[in-house]
Amino acid sequence: MLEHMFHLPSTVSLLEKILRPVLVYLCLICFLRLFGKRELAQLNPFDLVVLLSLSNTVQNAIIGDDNSVSGGIIGAFSLLAINWVISVALFRAPKLDSALQGSETVLVRHGRVDKRAMEREHLTEHDLLAVLHKEGFRSFEAVEICSLQPNGTFYVEGKKPSPMEESAREMREGLEALRQEVAALRAQLGQSS
Repeated sequence: MLEHMFHLPSTVSLLEKILRPVLVYLCLICFLRLFGKRELAQLNPFDLVVLLSLSNTVQNAIIGDDNSVSGGIIGAFSLLAINWVISVALFRAPKLDSALQGSETVLVRHGRVDKRAMEREHLTEHDLLAVLHKEGFRSFEAVEICSLQPNGTFYVEGKKPSPMEESAREMREGLEALRQEVAALRAQLGQSS
């Protein structure tokens, strides 16, 4: 039984077993880059279904007609090896990494939505607002910058109050503290008389 599980079919060479996953991996990387960062962001159920279906779609291309454990192990090893090689190459060549991954797309700047950037990334305002809500922001106006990173994640930074607004807030807090102290002193004076 064990021999049958680990027996590689004679119709598929070891080299083919290694090259299949590598080719599929490289094609998927190119396709995901071509179709945009939104696919990586998994914004809605449709995008998630596409990503999950990709693995099933390319399964036979990776392992071919081989259902042996050895074939699966060789395929998995090949995928992990090519991923490691690409990661090391991109780490050592930042310009290549930048060229392959692309750049961030700024979607909101100073509280204003960039409609063209949203169209390029095929995002609706509803999609983006859902992302902002997850980050704790109620509106676009509260956001200083929101960008879609090359890896499909969102970077969101809230607006910081201006020095004048910060000073006004501190003054209001100080006045409120004084009001509470005066009220407490009045209460003490009222009790002692």
